[in-house]
Amino acid sequence: MAAAQGRLSDGTGGMDDPKDPGNPGKPGNPGNPGNPGKGDGDTSRKPQAPLPFRAAVDALRAARLRPQLEIEQVPPPQRLAPFTYALEAAVVDGEQDLADGRLVLLHDPAGHDAWRGTFRLVTLVRAELEAEMAADPLLPDVCWSWLTGALQARGLMYGEPSGTVTRASSHYFGGLSSRPAASQIEIRASWTPREGMGGVPDTAAHLASWCDLLAQVAGLPPAGPGDASVVTLPQRRGPQPR
Repeated sequence: MAAAQGRLSDGTGGMDDPKDPGNPGKPGNPGNPGNPGKGDGDTSRKPQAPLPFRAAVDALRAARLRPQLEIEQVPPPQRLAPFTYALEAAVVDGEQDLADGRLVLLHDPAGHDAWRGTFRLVTLVRAELEAEMAADPLLPDVCWSWLTGALQARGLMYGEPSGTVTRASSHYFGGLSSRPAASQIEIRASWTPREGMGGVPDTAAHLASWCDLLAQVAGLPPAGPGDASVVTLPQRRGPQPR
C-alpha cells in the first residue's frame, strides 16, 4: 500500500505533529489504542484509553468498506492528542494504486477549544491528475465540496471543518526528461464529529464517508445513491505502480 506522506494537521492552528506521519517512529500496540507508540512491555507512562475512545476505535475496526479499498492500521502521530488512532487506505485497481490517504482519530477527554468537542478527525488524501484537470481554476473548490458532500451524503453531523486543497505539477529535465509531466491533488482537512450516546461519535460512518472521498478522488463511480451535485473526477493519468 502506498503511504500517505507529509505532515498532518488537525486544522486548529499550531497542532501539527513535528514527525512525518509516513515514518512516525516505533509501531504502536494495535491491541491497546490508548497507548500508541509503546510496546507491550511499557504501559506505565500513559493512562488506559477512556471508554468513548475505545468504542470509537472498535467501530472503525468493524466498519465494512467497498472492495476496491485496502485499509490497515498504522502507527499514529504522537503529539496531536492524548489518545490517537490512525488508518491508511489505498484505492486499488489490480496491482495499481489510484489514490491513497490517511485518517487519524484524535481524542482529548478534557475537550479542546478549537475542536469544540473531545474528538477530531484529521485526513490527508492525494491522487494524480490529468494536467488539464489540475489547471482548472475551480478544482480546489470542487475538491473541498467532495469532502463536505461525502459527509452530508451520509447524513453526518460535524463541526469546525478546516483544511487546504493543494495542486502541484512536476516537470522533469536532464536525465529524467523522458518522464511525462505529472500533476497531483492533495486534500488536508480536519473536522469534529458530533458525539452520540455515551459521548461516542459514529466513527464507522465517518470512515465510510472518507472512503467515499477517496474513491471519488480516484475516479471510481459512486457506490450508491449520493449527492447529485457532487462531481466525479474523471479517470486520471493512469494507475500508479504500487
